[in-house]
Amino acid sequence: MNETGKLASIGTAAKKAGISRQSLQYYLMVGLLEPTEITPTGRRLFDQKCVERIKLIKKLNDSGYPLRAIRELFMEGRTDLKGGK
Repeated sequence: MNETGKLASIGTAAKKAGISRQSLQYYLMVGLLEPTEITPTGRRLFDQKCVERIKLIKKLNDSGYPLRAIRELFMEGRTDLKGGK
């Protein structure tokens, strides 16, 4: 089981990534992101890796990539969130 103390709620994760809560909810809805954990009460929680992915989505979108293209990049495995290019 994950250490819940290191997981952020949807609002906190959005704030850390510099986007609105609504944007994060939209990313979840269109399949750009999945929560790290969902509590028995349905609360979605995110770890730091998810926050970094949110930042990457925002950066790509701000540079002109549509969300659909970003999702396709993720599905093709063409992004590396571990520090590589």
